[in-house]
Amino acid sequence: MPTAEIYAEAYLGAGFTTYSSAVFNFVPALAQRFYAALHARDRATCEQILNDFFWPFIELRSRRKGYAVAAIKAGVRLQGFAAGPVRSPLSDLTAEEEAILERLIGDQARRKAA
Repeated sequence: MPTAEIYAEAYLGAGFTTYSSAVFNFVPALAQRFYAALHARDRATCEQILNDFFWPFIELRSRRKGYAVAAIKAGVRLQGFAAGPVRSPLSDLTAEEEAILERLIGDQARRKAA
């Protein structure tokens, strides 16, 4: 499940208290903020994070088959870590798509600072 946050509230209601967050690899503070809000039952914060980051991230990730992996690797690279390219037959995000992801990451950093 590449974007577990989308299903986290339903899973929490069913008794699952944890999940693996792929975005923790490149926006760990956001992942932790979402998790804390989820467990505090702070629906407004969860919805804000979903609307501001996760839904646009999913839209980007859904542009091409295999982007679930490519988008995570791109996020890791954008944060300054080596992630390498995806393996064939998958393809990496385009430069335009990486710029979109970079803006999403930057928007989260600005919100955190505010």
